[in-house]
Amino acid sequence: MHATARITAADRGGVTTLPVLDGDGPFALRRLRARGPAARVCIVGAMTAPLGGDRLRIEATAEQNATLHLTSSAATLALRGATSAAAIYDIRLTVADGAELRWLPKPLICAAGSNLRQTWTIDLAPTARLVLREEQILGRTGEPSGRLTTRLTVRRAGHTLLTQEATYGPDAPGWDGPAVLDTHRATGQLLIVDPSFAHSPPTVHLLGTPADGHAVLTPLPGPAALATAVAPNGLHLRRLLNTAHSTTHRPTPPD
Repeated sequence: MHATARITAADRGGVTTLPVLDGDGPFALRRLRARGPAARVCIVGAMTAPLGGDRLRIEATAEQNATLHLTSSAATLALRGATSAAAIYDIRLTVADGAELRWLPKPLICAAGSNLRQTWTIDLAPTARLVLREEQILGRTGEPSGRLTTRLTVRRAGHTLLTQEATYGPDAPGWDGPAVLDTHRATGQLLIVDPSFAHSPPTVHLLGTPADGHAVLTPLPGPAALATAVAPNGLHLRRLLNTAHSTTHRPTPPD
């Protein structure tokens, strides 16, 4: 299956509208009640996806001075497909000057036998703001993890702010060793890009306990901050990322 969802947010006199809201295949896009000037969109899974061999893509743009908040109605479940080929899930976000985009979906769950490659390509204008949360649960309860490769590339004002890649699951060297996840099966990160960090950047924080998982919040040149966390389950992972977010002195994500 090949499917694409497109979302465009535009500022109209201080209120964000959605001139483009188009989804097909597994992507059903729903407008949510606005909170202040922001436009809010929920991505609803209309069918089972991604499966092996699927090609899925989301394109979201916040035009100048617009505020766009994106969430999902439920976790995304990657499953074994009829083919052993990897499913491709490509997310492209563009944020213009003075605009803000918050991407706060439910977790991605990689079921046993699944094979998924997820890519993020994010382009930010110099005064754009971004809050991006990604959470991965490696295997459902009592089952081994599927295979997941995730790659994140963030550019700000045409320059690379962050690029990273990680692979988990079968045939990925050392992913479940003590240097990576050890016994944890939930991992994720929170990336915040905010021009105000140029004057008051967050400081390094270590969060968590051996039982609940660990997170580290670090400032990035950009200006930005990145929190990376590992935890025994999704509940503890979300708590760690929310704590890291509040440590930056910005409001905790509502979604």
